[in-house]
Amino acid sequence: MEINDLKEFLDEKVLFYENPKFITSDPIQIPHLFSQKEDIEIAAFLTSIISWGNRTMIIRNASKMMELLDNSPHDFILNHEKKDLKNLEGFVHRTFNSSDLQQFIGSLQHVYKNHGGLEKALEIKDNTSTYQTAIHHFKNIFFEIAHPQRTQKHISDPLKNSAAKRINMFLRWMVRDAKPGVDFGLWKSHTPANLSCPLDVHSGNVARKLTLLLRKQNDWKAVSELDKNLRLLDKKDPVKYDFALFGLGVFEKF
Repeated sequence: MEINDLKEFLDEKVLFYENPKFITSDPIQIPHLFSQKEDIEIAAFLTSIISWGNRTMIIRNASKMMELLDNSPHDFILNHEKKDLKNLEGFVHRTFNSSDLQQFIGSLQHVYKNHGGLEKALEIKDNTSTYQTAIHHFKNIFFEIAHPQRTQKHISDPLKNSAAKRINMFLRWMVRDAKPGVDFGLWKSHTPANLSCPLDVHSGNVARKLTLLLRKQNDWKAVSELDKNLRLLDKKDPVKYDFALFGLGVFEKF
């Protein structure tokens, strides 16, 4: 397919999928329950972290997390006491368990009290055009405080060649334009041009069928290759095509 034909095809798919109907079956519905910026971004971050596996289970468990945080995640993060963390015991989503959740609550408190919050902590500070080093530095910040070693696996590191699908998805939610009614466009200090596609089995398989991606592994090298090609289609908002790739793979079995 010629590049102009490919762009036209994918632009049509973006228009078809990027609308509020998308929310009803997607984990992004959890942060959409909130109206305060900090509540939205914390709900989005925690939801993205457990976003692997069955989507119905992800939504159910993310909803359970919000209930455990009294449906006021920012207030809970800032003001919880040690005894409040006891109420989190028993939570589990696949390999993410209650000890991981307790650590994430403590680390998020550290991020908000000492590093200006999630928006500031994930800013690109090295004049690059991707979040590769920003995510790496964020992980270091997140685990500056005492933590179980096992919990580190729940935040990927692109400098170790991880595709960092969940963090890239979270960044898409926070940074992209809110006008279509799906993403939030909350982080005005960030730019959509620097986002990377949340690469997973579905988007990766579709990208390969469309020859947007040749690399076989879903790792950061593949993310970089896909970045390069999606930016040829739209340099200002390349990750809008996540809706097309994901929709083609999940809903159309492309």
